[in-house]
Amino acid sequence: MAETWAAIGILAAGLLGTFFYLGARIDALGARIDGMGDRVEGMGSSLAARIDAMGDSLAGRIDSLSARTDARFDALIARMDAHLEDHPRRGVR
Repeated sequence: MAETWAAIGILAAGLLGTFFYLGARIDALGARIDGMGDRVEGMGSSLAARIDAMGDSLAGRIDSLSARTDARFDALIARMDAHLEDHPRRGVR
């Protein structure tokens, strides 16, 4: 009977040690995951800043293109007006 209790005690001690070992491994894995989370958050902030900068640059380019297009349309309209003034209007009363 004593041998049985000794075997149970050894088995229980082994299981308890295994639980402590697994707990330590899980804690270490959690720490690594937390570290990765910080890295991902940092990369996300960096990416957001880059996207904002690209958006500002793109907005500036669009504004510039819009101004140039407006100027070209104004010049074309002026040329068409001048051209139409050179022609007599037929059938207009």
